[in-house]
Amino acid sequence: MATKLRELPAAAQEITSEKITELFMHYCLEHNKKPESVYLFCKQNGIVEKDFYKHFSSIDAIEKSVFVSFHKLAVQLMDQSQDTVLLGFQDKLLTYYYTYFEILTANRSYVILALKDNKNKLDSLMKLKEFRKEFKEFINQISAGYLKMKSERIRSAQQDALNEGAWIQFLVTLKFWLDDESIGFEKTDLFIEKSLRATFDLIDTSPLESIIDFGKFLIKEKLR
Repeated sequence: MATKLRELPAAAQEITSEKITELFMHYCLEHNKKPESVYLFCKQNGIVEKDFYKHFSSIDAIEKSVFVSFHKLAVQLMDQSQDTVLLGFQDKLLTYYYTYFEILTANRSYVILALKDNKNKLDSLMKLKEFRKEFKEFINQISAGYLKMKSERIRSAQQDALNEGAWIQFLVTLKFWLDDESIGFEKTDLFIEKSLRATFDLIDTSPLESIIDFGKFLIKEKLR
């Protein structure tokens, strides 16, 4: 982990949104809650308050940015691979899921504190509000050309449904991952593979074998 900003000499301090986000996550884990004010957060971390406001408008703004930063990192890692460009929509989405959830796993303590341990479910969803916008735009981009309807109006409606459906599926997968106690979260990997395959089979009106397989997987996990 990088040296904490407050331990650096004033002249060497570099205030970036990434550094502020990192310090915010550390604060939450160390205090089991988010900072009570921008003033106290900046004071503890040796940040000039006006420099803080160059990047974020409030503590809540940082909180909403965390999952967006995970998303941007996942996309960046995907873009670094030349093979990703050659993938179709389904394989790109599968690659994104695996990459994003690897990042979540690396930050699991914070994610659980922010989402699972929060009794107010609406508050948890608000923390994902900005990420939801980024995610749906990402789905819109990687699914370009996937829908084949000739009518622009129908295709637009289908695209909206696809984007929203992908978001709901992501939330279901996130909930599964939060509750997953398997070693290496291998059950989440299976969940991702089976759920995405079943979803694309529904979209493509292909045989129901994978849907039934996914259903059996869910029932098995429910009965454990």
